[in-house]
Amino acid sequence: MKPLKPIPDWEEHEKPTLPGSASMPWHPPYRRAAYAAVAVLVAITGGLGNALISANLPWITGQMGLQASEANWLVAAYLMVNVSANLLVFKFRQEYGIRLFAEIGLGTYAALAVLHLFVGNTTTTLLVRAGSGFAGAACTTLGTLYMLQALPRKYVGNLLVIGVGLSQLAVPLAWLLSPSLLDHGEWQNLYLFEAGLALCSFAAVVVLKLPPGIQIKVFERKDFLTFALLAPGLALLVVVLSQGYLHWWFDSPWLGWALATAVVLITAGLCIEHQRRSPLLQVRWLMGPVMLRFIVGAFLIRFLTNEQSYGMITMMRTLGMGPDQMAPLFGVILIGVLVGIAAGALTFGPKALIPQLLTSIILLGTAAFLDQHRTSLDRPMDFALSQFFAAVGSGMFMGPLMLMGIRQAMARGLDHIVSFIVILSLTQSFGSLAGSALLSSYQLHREHIYSTALVSQLNPADPQVARRLQLQQQAYARVITDPVQLKAQASAALAATAKREANVRAFNDVFALSGWVAICFLSWLLLEVTLRNPRVKQVIRRDRAGTQNQRAQT
Repeated sequence: MKPLKPIPDWEEHEKPTLPGSASMPWHPPYRRAAYAAVAVLVAITGGLGNALISANLPWITGQMGLQASEANWLVAAYLMVNVSANLLVFKFRQEYGIRLFAEIGLGTYAALAVLHLFVGNTTTTLLVRAGSGFAGAACTTLGTLYMLQALPRKYVGNLLVIGVGLSQLAVPLAWLLSPSLLDHGEWQNLYLFEAGLALCSFAAVVVLKLPPGIQIKVFERKDFLTFALLAPGLALLVVVLSQGYLHWWFDSPWLGWALATAVVLITAGLCIEHQRRSPLLQVRWLMGPVMLRFIVGAFLIRFLTNEQSYGMITMMRTLGMGPDQMAPLFGVILIGVLVGIAAGALTFGPKALIPQLLTSIILLGTAAFLDQHRTSLDRPMDFALSQFFAAVGSGMFMGPLMLMGIRQAMARGLDHIVSFIVILSLTQSFGSLAGSALLSSYQLHREHIYSTALVSQLNPADPQVARRLQLQQQAYARVITDPVQLKAQASAALAATAKREANVRAFNDVFALSGWVAICFLSWLLLEVTLRNPRVKQVIRRDRAGTQNQRAQT
């Protein structure tokens, strides 16, 4: 691979690890601190805008006059572009440099956010979310590369763990900032803050440049053909998963057509990659047993984080809690994520990767089982202990997961790094999205079952039911004078209470399901680790040899 630019006369410790990465020259302490600050700013910018929209989605839905399914397109638009952009970001940075990609992404994102402040309609809202997804594809990598400049090269593993974990701070920060941003009820504050953050990141990247790296020619024409097939296929898959439980999976024929089209496009793209000499994705390697186990494991551990991102948040919203009430809890979650990242970085080492993953699964499973007996009287801070455990687990697993994958890819060659980066991004995006879709569908199913059971017990002849109806009538007697309307309103209020209790029971089932998935995942991982132990392998070989000898003698 011939470099596109002359290679500087670096010393051995200054050379970049890979083409497309920055070199690591000596920096004075003040510049290292500046690199660390820019890393935090850029990494948070990549996800904070989307996190602000997700945290305030019910409020934005009402302000814009949207249906729930229409508002969900705001979140889907981010992921549709983000998963597609990740297909090319690694090769782009190898040939053109990550700084150019970041400047394009952040510049576009900032321009769209400013435009939305003046126009403020649904179309520009979707464009801002798409621009945020495009910028987010670069910001996660850019934040990691900036963080690697913060300390000497011997700390590169610890800094890598911190760099990949920084983006997880976006969600708790969004919930903490939302009450002050919406203090006066103006949606413009969200986008003004978002535009300002993008402009600050753009300025920081331009002013404090990364050290130069090695740029090589990597793009081929068939890369764009593969992208033209996989990008819309993945985008359609995002649409199906984000809209399926809202329109219900079997009630909307267009969901089936979208899924079928996605399967055809993705299959066609993978078939082309399978036949290429220099593919964008190493399909044969990805379909091997080692990588298939890695893909399943990466997907499942991201799935477990939905106990917090979907289960706890949605339950609190169902009980009427908003950002104002949930901000203290997310302060605890922010501390938990920081503890998880710090623990992963401080205990970094080849022997610590599996224990860190096991600890993350145990913490996520423990959080789920702690939450499986919630009631409608619970409030956000009642979740503090369980969600702190979940946050520590979420902050800890990403570093070892990436390092394990990079080690597998590097053993195969530089061309496999692209495949690993893409597949890691896809497992995390679709693990979160598919997890929310599955858990929300399961919750809705269980809620219908519980609602039917509870409503069937609301017999007006029952003394307890009659007493509750009487109390409801007394509550509305001051504003409703018609006896018929008063009775109907009391019955409706009692039915709403039954529905609320059914929802709480259904969320308890969701938490229990997450906990059992964690137990199954933990058991599988422990079995994998045990079978890979050299001593265990030796015993298994002896048993097999003994069995074969007995058969031969027989």
